[in-house]
Amino acid sequence: MSEEFSTNEKSSEKPDVKTDLKNKFEKLEGNPFFSLFRPYLDFLGKGQIFSLVYLIFAVVNLFLPFVILFQVINFGLFRYPSAQLIFAFILSWLVICFACWISFQLWWDRRKKVTIISQSEFIAIPLASDILQTMGEWLGTLTAIIGAGAGLFTAIFLGNEARYLFYAMGMDYLNFGAAAIFIGPIVGFFIVIIFRIFAELLRIVAALANNTKDIAENLKK
Repeated sequence: MSEEFSTNEKSSEKPDVKTDLKNKFEKLEGNPFFSLFRPYLDFLGKGQIFSLVYLIFAVVNLFLPFVILFQVINFGLFRYPSAQLIFAFILSWLVICFACWISFQLWWDRRKKVTIISQSEFIAIPLASDILQTMGEWLGTLTAIIGAGAGLFTAIFLGNEARYLFYAMGMDYLNFGAAAIFIGPIVGFFIVIIFRIFAELLRIVAALANNTKDIAENLKK
């Protein structure tokens, strides 16, 4: 009898110990140490981390013209400057500033989609699709505007020597002479289309996942 009593006493104590431990941990959850990283966890859970991608690319576009300016100066292109070279670069650099400002607004405006898409259950694929599409529109915009604008000014002031300026700016892929006025927009257009196709393929995957979930829920009903 004594052994049975001791066994029952021990078994009755175990739930109390578990309950006490559970209550202690619940109290600790309200401790500032446990809630210190709560904003970061919510930031990850709600998919707001994707907004950093839009923000980073937006800021990059603000600094890109100055990076190109530093690169041209560091390249030594103006060591023996001429009036034609100075005019061609200034006008081309203004075109680059204009293209980067449009690109900044593109990324800054598209970041609002994070809030809309994050309300659905599947957010990673739709947001990756939108980032891919925005990147294509960004690259296409830069290629079209810079190719047409800088190609025009360099062809007028530099002629066949325009390749040195494009090389110094890190845009030798646009070195088509006067033909860059037409090739730039055409290439930019196809960049937008190609990126859009891949972005929509990702959207198809997300749509299939959402539709499969809806069908499964309807079958349960």
